[in-house]
Amino acid sequence: MVVLLIAIAACSKDKEIDQPAKLTPLTATLRVERVWSATVDNKKAIPLRLGLGLAVDDGHVYAAGHKGDVVAFDVASGRVAWRTRIKAPLSGGTAVGDGLVLIGSSDGQLFALDAGSGKSRWSVRVNGEVLAPAAISERLIALRTVDGRLHALAPADGHELWVQQQPVPRLSLRGTARPVITGDLVLCGFDNGKVLAVSAGDGSVQWEATITPPHGRTELERLDDIDTAIRVSGQDVYTVGFQGKVAMLAVDTGQVWWSHDASSYRSLTLDDDTLYMATAEGEIAALKIRTGAELWRQKALLHRGLTAPAALDADNALVVADFQGFVHFLDKATGALAARTRSGKVRISTTPVVVGNLVLVVNDRGQISAFRVTPLTTARK
Repeated sequence: MVVLLIAIAACSKDKEIDQPAKLTPLTATLRVERVWSATVDNKKAIPLRLGLGLAVDDGHVYAAGHKGDVVAFDVASGRVAWRTRIKAPLSGGTAVGDGLVLIGSSDGQLFALDAGSGKSRWSVRVNGEVLAPAAISERLIALRTVDGRLHALAPADGHELWVQQQPVPRLSLRGTARPVITGDLVLCGFDNGKVLAVSAGDGSVQWEATITPPHGRTELERLDDIDTAIRVSGQDVYTVGFQGKVAMLAVDTGQVWWSHDASSYRSLTLDDDTLYMATAEGEIAALKIRTGAELWRQKALLHRGLTAPAALDADNALVVADFQGFVHFLDKATGALAARTRSGKVRISTTPVVVGNLVLVVNDRGQISAFRVTPLTTARK
């Protein structure tokens, strides 16, 4: 069975559902201005909290809607560069790289479009629902499907190069990890709590690491999915699992250097010496990447269904969005709330995208907002 996370809380008759934290006034240190808005056609589509996030490359932002609309916008102005329609229920994307835009579907297809024109390059059937963007390199495309398979496809025509598979527990979260290509390895987390490192050349497993063995008496207690993209910094790998651990591993061997109890189904964010994560409960935490020691923890946004955090390096800030369409900014050094704005009244499920001092978000109805972020002291000059 594959379930939405919200269903997990609802399964217990003995436990009340946690109420989202109420937003309180804050003293802003950042100025946030809406620059442009746009929409991917998603009329009458039910918000399914799919993995239809934004991707940015070469001055364009690419977006897709569940009904098949795929659009390229100019990042600076929001002007439409091209628009095309795919006759399939889109569910995982977008990914861009090597001149391709890739989007997966609920009925097990992957579509490749030309990044410059939007014209179809090829499409293939992978026989598994796609809920996360693919990873793209010159050598291969790496794609996870909900049936536990990690596919490697040829960028030229999409034919399968190799496939690896891990067993899927009878009960798991609705989501899959996005693969990561680093050097000659493809790294990916799986629903059984394992991370695999696979040779990009032939698909052979180089190492596998169990981040958290399943524990507990019930299937709900034993959920330990890794639904987040692996993060790589130099020779180090970082990952986090649901009801599991956040951990640092060696990229060449998979040896675990440190791990700490944590629960998250959102991706991690790294900067030079700090790891940031949004927990399943809605806390935002900062950890030292070398030791995992906690630097700060922000609890003002508990149970607000947060996205993964994204970093604005120029403004020393983090940005997350929530289930009511609010976009929150935090100081990276202290975790203090620095600003708040709203894109609309619809949930934002995917990670905000940062381009310079622009923050781009797309909500579950396909509405895109671009915000310019500047220090408040600079804005007043």
